[in-house]
Amino acid sequence: MKKTIDNIELAGKRVLLRVDFNVPLKDGRITSDVRIRRVLPTLNRIIESGGIAVVMSHLGRPKGRVVEELRLDPVAERLSELLGRGVEKLGDCIGPDVKEALGRLGPGDVVLLENVRFHPQERKNDPGFARELAGLGDVFVNDAFGAAHRAHASTVGIAGHLPAVAGYLMAREMEVLGKLLERPEKPYVAVLGGAKVSDKIGLIRNLLPRVDSIIVGGAMAYTLLAAEGAPVGKSRVEEDKLDIARETGKHAAALGGQIFLPVDHIVAQAFEEGAEPVEAGSEIPENLMGMDIGEQTAARYGEIIGAAKTILWNGPMGVFEWDSFAAGTRAVARAIADSDAYSVCCGGDSAAAVEKFGLADGISHISTGGGASLEFLEGKELPGIAVLQDR
Repeated sequence: MKKTIDNIELAGKRVLLRVDFNVPLKDGRITSDVRIRRVLPTLNRIIESGGIAVVMSHLGRPKGRVVEELRLDPVAERLSELLGRGVEKLGDCIGPDVKEALGRLGPGDVVLLENVRFHPQERKNDPGFARELAGLGDVFVNDAFGAAHRAHASTVGIAGHLPAVAGYLMAREMEVLGKLLERPEKPYVAVLGGAKVSDKIGLIRNLLPRVDSIIVGGAMAYTLLAAEGAPVGKSRVEEDKLDIARETGKHAAALGGQIFLPVDHIVAQAFEEGAEPVEAGSEIPENLMGMDIGEQTAARYGEIIGAAKTILWNGPMGVFEWDSFAAGTRAVARAIADSDAYSVCCGGDSAAAVEKFGLADGISHISTGGGASLEFLEGKELPGIAVLQDR
C-alpha cells in the first residue's frame, strides 16, 4: 500500500501536485474537461487543509520546445471556473520568475506551472531539472495516473528530493485496477479490442489465469482469426505476430480459459468513412476487410457479458468513430452498462466510445490511464507509482 495525501501534513506547505491535464483541444478550446474534473477532490483537499497548490502537467508532445498552441492557459481558465477561485498561470515551470511568483502565495492559493514538456530535460528525467522542480515545493503529490508509466522528471525524479504520496485519483486507480488482478468476483470477463494484437499480448497472458473468458473484437481479432486459418480477406493482419497468436490460443486452452472471436462481421471494400457496410458470415471474401463485429457476434458477446460479475473493457469492437461501423462497439458498451457487474473501462478509445454513446453512468469506473492502465494490468511496476512512499 502506498501513502496518500491523507497521510501527510498539508497546512502551510507548498504542495507540488503532478496531474495529467493532457486534455483534447480544438481551436484553442478544451473539448473534454474530464481529466481536470477528476483531480478536483485532491485539489480541494489541499486548499481546505491550508496548503498551497503548485500544479504541474504536460500537454501534447511539444518535443522539448515551446509550442504556443500547447500552453496551459485554457486549462488554467477552466480549472479556475471549476474551483470557483482564481488560478494563476505562470509562463514557465522553473526559473527565478517562477520562484518569485510562488513567494507571493498564501494558504489555499492555486498556481499552474507551464507545460513541463517544453523542457527536453523532462522526458530524460534529468537530475538537475528534477531538483529544480522539487525546489518549488515541500511535498510531492502525484495524481497523474495517465503518466505513471513514464519515468520523467516530474513523475519520478522529483520523488528523490521530496516526500512523495498519491493523490485521490492515483489511489483510486491503484485500488480499482489492483482489484481486477487480485480479487475479482467471478465470472470475470475481459473485453478486448483495438488495432494490434501485439499491444495486448502481455495483457492477455497476464489475464488468462485470472479471467473466465476473453471476448475479442477490433482489428486484433483478424490476426487471431488468421492464426486459426480463418479467411479474413483484406482485413488488417499482423503477419509477424501469427505464431504468437497461435501460442496464445494454445495457452488459453491449456488454462481452461476461453478466447471468443467474432463469428460474423461488418465488412467494406476500403478503409474509408463513406465505405458501404456489408454483412458477412464467418468467412470474409478476399476483396473485403473487416470493420466491425456482426450482429450474431454482438448478441453472443452480450450474453457472456450479461452473466459476468466483473468486466474489464479495453478497446473498441470496430471503427466506432464512423457511424456505419459503430454498431458492434455500441452493442457491447450497452451490454456492459446494462449489466449488474463491476465494470472497468480503460483506454482512450473505450472511454471515448462510452462518452459517444452516452453510457458513462453505467460503467463502475472509467480509468484515466491508457498505456498506464495496460501496463499495470500486464503486471508491470509503474515507475510513477514505485517511487511513492509505502505506508
